[in-house]
Amino acid sequence: MEIQKLQKTILLEEKKRRNKNKGRFQLLLALSTAMVLISAAIALYHWNFNRIPQRQFDRGQALLLRGEYSRAYSKFRHLYEHHPQFRSAPQALLLAGEILQFNLNQDREALLAYLLVERDYPGHEVERKAQRRAADIYKYRLGEYDRALTSYQKLLDGGSDGGEGLQYEIADTYFRQNNFEQARIEFESLLKNYPQCERIAEVLFRIASASALEGALEEAAFVYQRVVEEYPDSPFYPEALYGLAVVKEERGELQAALTLLKELQGSYREADVLENRIKQVRKRIKKKRKAT
Repeated sequence: MEIQKLQKTILLEEKKRRNKNKGRFQLLLALSTAMVLISAAIALYHWNFNRIPQRQFDRGQALLLRGEYSRAYSKFRHLYEHHPQFRSAPQALLLAGEILQFNLNQDREALLAYLLVERDYPGHEVERKAQRRAADIYKYRLGEYDRALTSYQKLLDGGSDGGEGLQYEIADTYFRQNNFEQARIEFESLLKNYPQCERIAEVLFRIASASALEGALEEAAFVYQRVVEEYPDSPFYPEALYGLAVVKEERGELQAALTLLKELQGSYREADVLENRIKQVRKRIKKKRKAT
């Protein structure tokens, strides 16, 4: 009897154990199924999350290539506003700005788009391009030279590619502000930092012009002479020759000035200006002869 009771007890415990293990297995199976479903749902969400804005981006590019600028702008702007975290949202916003600037002639709206790129996507590869676009609008379209200088200097200090061009823009902006001393300093820095720059003849010419406008005639004459002697094939050669003549006239070297001006006859782009200058110098020479 004792043996039978023991056997029954063992059988009951084994049955309970099996039922317990079966319950655990079913729970694990249910959890595994749920995880698979959740993972599938997440994958589907991300697929749709990227697919919808990607279609908008592709559509915007197609419209841009067809010259439908307003519709292309709307696509890119909509993508940025509704999917700001999409991988191509910064590029879409930049393209929206470029369409406004170059195709729709809406400079202030384009400027806003570029500033949004800078604010919302710092460090992104399109940020510096947006900053450069904004700086150019400030300078060339709006005439807001102080803001242009701030933007160009920020790019230059940040180690942006194209340092030579940025240094030139800074110098030229000061020149446009009639701050000729600072313009000269910036152009001289450009030559120092980029001695092999492609614009060397122009930069020297601008240094000479700034010096002349500052009243530093000896320095101006020296640099004009350098352009004339070292860069005779440069488009700035005739301008430098004319500038040298003007400086010599102002210094009272009238015969030398006349000789230089006559060299430009037949080739100077502003023939009327040249002829008037020649008449002026001849008149001064004649007056000086009478006085002696």
